[in-house]
Amino acid sequence: MTGAAPCAVPTRATLKRCKPTRPPRKPDWLKVRFPAGPNYARIDRLHREQGLHSVCRSAACPNQGECWEQGTATFMILGDHCTRDCRFCNVAHETPLAVDPQEADKVGKGIAELGLRHAVITSVTRDDLADGGAHHFAAVTRAIHEHAPECRVELLIPDLQGNHEALGIILAAAPEVLGHNLETVPRLYQIARSGADYQGSLDLLLAAKRIAPEIPTKSGLMLGMGETIEEILDVMRDLHQTGCSMLTLGQYLQPTRNHLQVGRYVDPEEFNELRHKGLQLGFAHVEAGPLVRSSYHAAEQFEGDDND
Repeated sequence: MTGAAPCAVPTRATLKRCKPTRPPRKPDWLKVRFPAGPNYARIDRLHREQGLHSVCRSAACPNQGECWEQGTATFMILGDHCTRDCRFCNVAHETPLAVDPQEADKVGKGIAELGLRHAVITSVTRDDLADGGAHHFAAVTRAIHEHAPECRVELLIPDLQGNHEALGIILAAAPEVLGHNLETVPRLYQIARSGADYQGSLDLLLAAKRIAPEIPTKSGLMLGMGETIEEILDVMRDLHQTGCSMLTLGQYLQPTRNHLQVGRYVDPEEFNELRHKGLQLGFAHVEAGPLVRSSYHAAEQFEGDDND
C-alpha cells in the first residue's frame, strides 16, 4: 500500500465560485443491485405508516436495498433537518422541526414489530437543542429495551458540541454500542465537516470510555476526499488511543453535483490492507470496503471476532 499524494481539495471560497461538478464515473466495484423483496417492503411500509426517518434514505446509503432486504435498518431520530451543512452529507440543511415526543415509543414498537436483533439509531445534528438531543437518544434507547428486550441498541451520535454532561445522559441509558464518526482526516475538516472539531470528537470518545468503560465505542471514516494514507493511519492511531474498539472505513460517494467532489475511488485491495493495519494497531474489529458505512453489518461487527 502506497501513500498517495493528496488530491486537490477546494477551499470554501473556491466552492462558491465553481459550478457544480458531476461525480466521476464509478468503478465496477461500486455498482450494487437494489433488491426490493418482502422484507424491503415491510420496512418501507413501517417507515411510511409511523412517520419514521431512516438514514438509509436521507443519506442516500448505497446499501439500503441489501440491508432492508435482510431485515435491518438504521433509524434517524430528531427529524431529518440538520443544523450543519457538511459538504459530504446528503441530509437536508434546514431549520429543524420540533422534537416529536412520541418518537421514542414509535421507534421502540417499530423495532419490536420488525423483530430486529441489533438496531442502529442515529440523528441529524441538533445544535439548536441545549443537550444536542441527548435526552431524546436516552429515551429512544430505553424504549427499545422495553419493547424489544432481545434487541441490542447501537447509537451513532453527533458531537453534542463537546457537552460531556449530555454524553453521560446518553450512556446512562446503557446502549450496547456507542458510535461517533470522525468522518475524515483533520486537514479536511474545514472543507468537509465545517462546524465540527477533530480534537473535540476524539475527546468525546475518550470521555465515553471514562464515563462508561464497559460500553464499546466505534467510529468511522470516509475515504477518497483527498486524504493521504499516512493521514488515515494517524487518525486510526488517534482513535485507538481513545479506547475505540470498532472501526469502519468506506468510500466517500458524492451525493449530488453540489457536494464535495470525489478525489479518488479507493481500490478494494487498499481497503483490505487498511483493515489489516487497523487490526495490527489493536482494534477488535475493522470493517473496510468501498460500500462500508457505519451501520453496515453492524450486528456482525458486534458479534464477530476479527483476526489478522
